[in-house]
Amino acid sequence: MSSGKIVCVTGGSGYIASWLVKLLLQRGYTVRDLDDPKKTEHLRALDGAAERLHLFKANILEENSFDAGIEGCDGVFHTASSFYQAVTDPQQWYVLSKTLAEDAAWKFAKENAIDIVTINPAMVIGPLLLPTLNTSAVAILNLINGSTSYPNASFGWVNVKDVAMAHILAFEVPSASGRYCLVERVVHYSELVRIIRELYPSLPVPEKCADDKPFVPIYQVSKEKYKSLGLDYTPIETSIKETIESLEENFVNFLSF
Repeated sequence: MSSGKIVCVTGGSGYIASWLVKLLLQRGYTVRDLDDPKKTEHLRALDGAAERLHLFKANILEENSFDAGIEGCDGVFHTASSFYQAVTDPQQWYVLSKTLAEDAAWKFAKENAIDIVTINPAMVIGPLLLPTLNTSAVAILNLINGSTSYPNASFGWVNVKDVAMAHILAFEVPSASGRYCLVERVVHYSELVRIIRELYPSLPVPEKCADDKPFVPIYQVSKEKYKSLGLDYTPIETSIKETIESLEENFVNFLSF
């Protein structure tokens, strides 16, 4: 547990970071959040936020804008990342930005003798705390909102609460080290459709794949390192159910049923 520690969370208005802030406050941490205060109303409403959540304005694209919020903290959870879906310049590509950011973080940590652990989740689903739709929730939304086909693609999937708790235990557990790749299960979109159909027979899920090519194969990701933190994954069926329930509760205007 925190023992009154002060930590900083960058990008706190994001999907994963919102859960991270929520769980940190529940565990007694004092949390500094580096983000646009206009985007953090849902964080201010969390239990413990009035006493132990402090907001700092920062921009990941502005050098040194994080310094004030990080100074004096016991730890930093760096979740902020620029995210552009439609780009023409590869230097704004999300996958590239994540790779370069992690490489830079390891280099900086080594040069400055800083203890660092990285958490690398697959597609993250589950309940939403923030008031806007994120990319992975939209992936589920598109399967229940009247689409006639599903993508010929396979991805790893993991619950947002598992990802948030992995961040915390990577900070709290002394033996935590290196990289943690978080994947509960890798499935093709056809399997997602099957699971949704079994959970919600009345939902209008697509009947066919978007193309006639062989299905993109699935792959395996070891769970042992994640479990070394003392955690078990939430099954994908539960994660899908939580996502759909959250969409129905908070984003009914996006749904056609």
